[in-house]
Amino acid sequence: MKNYVITGATGNIGKIVVKQLLEAKNNVKAIARNEEKLNELAALGATALPGSITDLDFLTKAFSGADAVFCLLMPDMFAKDVRQEQHSIAENFFNAVKANNVKNVVLLSSIGAHMRNGAGIVDGLGYMEELFLQLHDVNVLNLRPTYFMENTFGLIGTIKQMGIAGTPIQSDLKFPIVATRDIGAVAAKRLLDLNFKGNTIEYVLGSKDYSYSEITGIAGAAIGKPDLQYVQFSYEDAAKGMVAAGFCGEDAARLMTELAKGMNVQQMLDAHKRTPENTTPTTYEEFVHTWAWVYNNMK
Repeated sequence: MKNYVITGATGNIGKIVVKQLLEAKNNVKAIARNEEKLNELAALGATALPGSITDLDFLTKAFSGADAVFCLLMPDMFAKDVRQEQHSIAENFFNAVKANNVKNVVLLSSIGAHMRNGAGIVDGLGYMEELFLQLHDVNVLNLRPTYFMENTFGLIGTIKQMGIAGTPIQSDLKFPIVATRDIGAVAAKRLLDLNFKGNTIEYVLGSKDYSYSEITGIAGAAIGKPDLQYVQFSYEDAAKGMVAAGFCGEDAARLMTELAKGMNVQQMLDAHKRTPENTTPTTYEEFVHTWAWVYNNMK
């Protein structure tokens, strides 16, 4: 039996990690902002720790006694300076690990983090990776999943309002895309095994590469719109649309469009190689059933 601390515990990824660690009869501290959402995990046996990862004192106390921690850096998407908040949270993780002499850390990073600069919001994760390179006596796994399938929920509002799908990503650009449930499963397995040593990187790439043109075709067929068209928006229009839809603030929208730029010039996509080990099972054809349910139930 080991002692784990999981941040972002009530999200799509964190919840899977917590549940699988509990099923294996471990002690799990679950951290999230919303106390009510933590009740589900507490009922399963987790120790619920409501609080903010922006609070270093809280995080330092929470990491006490941990054999391993899972660090999920999710900034306030409405912050005036999102990058500064990312840096602050990364430093809190780093200092809490160091203060408690935690020996095993899984960082939820991202494809594109290798760039360190030029990948928009992912650059904040690159900063976190760089910071943890200083801990030579800690085993750190930098888990780099690719684009989330759940990101395509962002297409729904545009389809309903404009009758088209669109993002600033090129229509024919093929890129790996992964379901968050598969990321959670990989993270849980690595935490249970704790067989990573030193500072290592692991990609989580989904079942195969898709283009947004292909994704739109699959999604359109699932909602009875087989002729649904995909349009590549300008970066400026995409940013304005994100803000207008209430998805994020202006600074986060800027960083998200920079992320799209990094994908379009393919610098984000040139550091990984697909292997059987980093290929995960869920296809977009399977995920689209969830996507369609959300579409049909969204007003």
